[in-house]
Amino acid sequence: MAKDSYLVGLIGAGIGPSLSPALHEREADRQGLRYLYRLIDIDALGVGPETVGDLLRSARDTGFDGLNITHPCKQLVIEHLDALSPQAEALGAVNTVVLEDGRAVGHNTDVTGFAASFARGLPDVPLEKVVQLGAGGAGAAVAHATLTLGAERVTVVDALTDRAAGLAASLNRHFGEGRAAHATPDRLPELLASADGIVHATPTGMAAHPGLPFAAELLHPGLWVAEVVYRPLETELLRTARAVGCATLDGGGMAVFQAADAFRLFTGREPDSVRMLADIAEMAGAVESSAG
Repeated sequence: MAKDSYLVGLIGAGIGPSLSPALHEREADRQGLRYLYRLIDIDALGVGPETVGDLLRSARDTGFDGLNITHPCKQLVIEHLDALSPQAEALGAVNTVVLEDGRAVGHNTDVTGFAASFARGLPDVPLEKVVQLGAGGAGAAVAHATLTLGAERVTVVDALTDRAAGLAASLNRHFGEGRAAHATPDRLPELLASADGIVHATPTGMAAHPGLPFAAELLHPGLWVAEVVYRPLETELLRTARAVGCATLDGGGMAVFQAADAFRLFTGREPDSVRMLADIAEMAGAVESSAG
């Protein structure tokens, strides 16, 4: 018999402003579930990311049904899990842990979340040459998603050369040699001049990190622009890109579809992602107006 009561949570640093609790709880309410989503903020607790194993153990002992995992714990949590989904294993990062029958199983819904958002928001754009800015945790997930969607080649650009090279090497191992390359930010002018689109996966544009991740004059109408940041939904990059005539995708869809996938894993029930997209638009809008 399906349960109707769930206790889940999010482990990460500085997660006080997260919209995940409201996103999950609203959908659960509409489905008639008792669903409590707790924030387990390592900053507020005054502990380091290496305590993720202890926090996971405590959650298991307390009767949690599942956990979302975010920065900086997505890699560190892996050694504390009993099993990984193929996607989480390929990525080396976990953002969702299902706790069931005494086992902790790691998944990654960032990949599926970005892929679903991209397919919905930019369905017919060319994918021969894609530039991705940012090779961190979100960057690894969206690069996997972009290649899964059929991109011929993704060039990963990051100020940390080793990080970009490591991600490109891992993508080539997984998808086939030549599907990924890496470059330093000084090569963005030449790369964007001939690219079909750019995926932006750095924190620039978030409320705490305002601004553009690169010079506005590098944008041109032949370029599509996909954003991972969702607070605010309209970043300076998206606003500038739209003014130039680029097709754009905001980060709200990825936030919703990864949450919907996690909700499905936690409850076994089918979430209504259209309602959840309306939720995030409303919540992100409320956040922006209160900050304005």
